[in-house]
Amino acid sequence: MKLTPIMEKYILHWGEMGTRWGVNRTVAQIHALLYLSATPLNAEEITETLGVARSNVSTSIKELQSWRLVKVVHLLGDRRDHFETMKDPWDLFDTIMQGRKQRELDPTITLLRECVLDSDADKETPENVKQRIKEVLDFMETLDTWYGQIKGLPRTTLVKLIKLGAKVQGLLGKK
Repeated sequence: MKLTPIMEKYILHWGEMGTRWGVNRTVAQIHALLYLSATPLNAEEITETLGVARSNVSTSIKELQSWRLVKVVHLLGDRRDHFETMKDPWDLFDTIMQGRKQRELDPTITLLRECVLDSDADKETPENVKQRIKEVLDFMETLDTWYGQIKGLPRTTLVKLIKLGAKVQGLLGKK
């Protein structure tokens, strides 16, 4: 696949942003390449286009598949696996948010609930520390509830809500 300077710039930046989000640079670059590609790509095409090791491509594809961001497609007359990603940014965002919730938020809430339950019988931990842990749990549960409510909204409603931005404060009354 031939990359234009703009495509290269996009892919390189996406790789940099990936590292800031806790994602391997190559994983993010492969995802960016597949997002920009008009057709599904096989591992050799990804390797050649990005100039990375074939083993790195295989590992990265597996990680992207575990996040449900990349799927295998087969092309008639070609026995190799080809890969593609969603092209709708909203679908990508939703998939990433679901993955982060499952990998980060849910286990944290479980641990915090255990800490709060265990703290009832704990005489060593200071009360102010127990209270801080409970406050974090309350915060995380509020985020989890909010996420569930927002996720259930139709996309058109969600887009309107996001575009409202700070205007929501006017609807709720200034405080």
